[in-house]
Amino acid sequence: MAKILCILSAIVIVVKTDDVGEFYANTTAVSITLNSTVNSTIAYKTTTLPTLVSSNTANTKVVEKNNVEKEKNVENKGIDLDEDGKRVTKPTTAADTRKGPDCPPLGLKSLRVDDSQFQASSYLQMGLGPHRARLNIQSGIEDGDMYDGAWCAEYEDQNQWLQVDALQPTLFTGVILQGRNSIWSWDWVETYKVQLSNDSETWKPCMNGTVEAVFDGSRNEPETPYLALFPEPMVARWIRINPQTWYFNGTICLRAEILGCPLPGGSELIASGKPTGSKDNLDFRHHNYKEMRKLMKAVTEECPRITRVYTIGKSYTGLKLYVMEISDNPGKHELGEPEFRYVAGMHGNEVVGRELLLNLMQYICREFRRGNPRIVRLVTSTRIHLLPSMNPDGYETAYEKGSDLAGWALGRYSYEWVDMNHNFPDLNNIMWDAKENDTETVKTANHYIPIPEYYTKEDAFVTPETRAVISWMQDIPFVLSANLHGGELVVTYPFDCTRDWAPQENTPTPDDVFFRWLATVYASTNLVMANPDRRICHTEDFQQHNNIINGGAWHTVPGSMNDFSYLHTNCFEVTVELSCDKFPHASELPTEWDNNKESLLIYMEQVHRGIKGVVRDKLTKKGIADAIIKVEDLDHDIRSAADGDYWRLLNPGDFKVTALAQGYLPSVRQCRVGTEAQATICDFALIKTPQQTIREILAKGGKLPQDLQLKLRALRLRKVAGQTQTHAVVVPVPGRLWPRPPNNQEHH
Repeated sequence: MAKILCILSAIVIVVKTDDVGEFYANTTAVSITLNSTVNSTIAYKTTTLPTLVSSNTANTKVVEKNNVEKEKNVENKGIDLDEDGKRVTKPTTAADTRKGPDCPPLGLKSLRVDDSQFQASSYLQMGLGPHRARLNIQSGIEDGDMYDGAWCAEYEDQNQWLQVDALQPTLFTGVILQGRNSIWSWDWVETYKVQLSNDSETWKPCMNGTVEAVFDGSRNEPETPYLALFPEPMVARWIRINPQTWYFNGTICLRAEILGCPLPGGSELIASGKPTGSKDNLDFRHHNYKEMRKLMKAVTEECPRITRVYTIGKSYTGLKLYVMEISDNPGKHELGEPEFRYVAGMHGNEVVGRELLLNLMQYICREFRRGNPRIVRLVTSTRIHLLPSMNPDGYETAYEKGSDLAGWALGRYSYEWVDMNHNFPDLNNIMWDAKENDTETVKTANHYIPIPEYYTKEDAFVTPETRAVISWMQDIPFVLSANLHGGELVVTYPFDCTRDWAPQENTPTPDDVFFRWLATVYASTNLVMANPDRRICHTEDFQQHNNIINGGAWHTVPGSMNDFSYLHTNCFEVTVELSCDKFPHASELPTEWDNNKESLLIYMEQVHRGIKGVVRDKLTKKGIADAIIKVEDLDHDIRSAADGDYWRLLNPGDFKVTALAQGYLPSVRQCRVGTEAQATICDFALIKTPQQTIREILAKGGKLPQDLQLKLRALRLRKVAGQTQTHAVVVPVPGRLWPRPPNNQEHH
């Protein structure tokens, strides 16, 4: 290999060698400029293993064998002083413990490391094979299936190992370990050693001075991830984790992530945390509450004409729920223009949606300024609302630990420990119970189902975040929405709640066909979901369903935001599970953006499908609010907004549509929906009923015109005739069982 001088922005590496083997044999000076988080430069030498770098043992649980100090730093907290000089504890992240290279994860957790890169000394069964040794991987309901929650060795001795091939020379800096995910079993590794190799045959141990290092693994329970940084970062291609002790009442089982800076072919260095993989120059990093506010402010300053930031409420701890509005007339509902929303961060530790929405607002702003026709059309025809963090309290909790140490559930719930996706009013069962009591004269409403009284009381167990979002939904006539989650790769659609509390049951809405279309639009354009060769995330293969599924068919979720949105408002909403990894490392964010960019845009464009129009008073031309729009053969109505405009999402076809309003005669139209993504205009002009006209005239003290007096007299006569018919005597006539009509005349 010839001399190579590779300059990647601020990264410089010089290598002089003829092959990879010589790369390890020679001493090579390497200068690494770390990312902005560390903002320092170190130098290290590469020799035959071990490779020496400046030592880093701060807050690292590196111990000699039989010298495990479990009582220290169990919660991974540091000591600091507050403003008054008092000692306080503060949570620390992985970044706080590192003074050497801030290397990213290899990608065991994010699935960037392929199953074929894992090997093990033995495994208990296929479902507990080495490919299941991924940090945060989840098991199925039953132990013993093909999708268990860890790698577990077949034998219980100190000769067992899990091995990962990085596929290229890598500067390894640490390991994160977890125990087995299982409902029925408790298994974890308590201490372990690490070995490294250049050829997978000769192995060198990770040393702590002159003795072999022994690292702490899990403690007391299997779910919390524990980080151990190596005393001396080491260059190799293969790495082994060699368990030494394990839970006394369990067996050798672990899930892991490995930290390392790749050195592809020895010719370049991918600096940790340096975003790669996207041509869009966006702010690809994790944004805490303060940084999120700064970014949103920067977007409004860059595009003041089309953006506005507003708040809809506060979290339990007082953090504001910020929304970015994007429109050619921000701050105002325009007649005929549909309202769209994205909501992210309902579960605070599912952070991909949060960062995608922050990226989306940057992207739309910049592309609008560049004159991108697609973005200009979207902004000028749609009022867009982006809520990046519905649960900021939960996010801050997860953010403090960091992407690799937050685990699977930390930060999911609100500060009050409430799952917000079960915190909305359960209108499904109210509707279903009422339908069972339907009569010919009394029909249950199929839309705008009111919130039950118990839910509105001050002492109801409802989070302030949920209350804020409900008020937001009621204030703005949203047409379409998506709720962005993480931890899987699938799009779910209502109903989420099953009837009769079945744990799993397909529970479609009357608009099931259109919901399936919406879900398919997102899933088919998502680069990962659409990949037929992708690995399943945890236990379920959603590709057999084309990466979409009815929410109830997956698992019942009473009180979900999707169902509430559909039953209480006009808005159709789906849930998008964006990524197998709930909280990926910042280096993964550019790829996540590329995977979802087209999906985010094309899904928003679906708000323009179906029919739309304005329901007006034929005489005054004023819009009629709360007019009911009924589509024949679809048992779900919608209503017009305050100005009389409405939007009814529909697939292509011909529809018989009726508009009804209090005090007006119904109006019926035939409306055709085409295949183009542009709503068909279907306006209605309603005529007031004679009764309503009379009421309004009399209320103003006016005199009825002669034509109205004649109509009123005719209505009274008709009413009397109807009463006479109702009370007619039943006369037995062969073959006839209905009442005899007045004046002995037959009905026709």
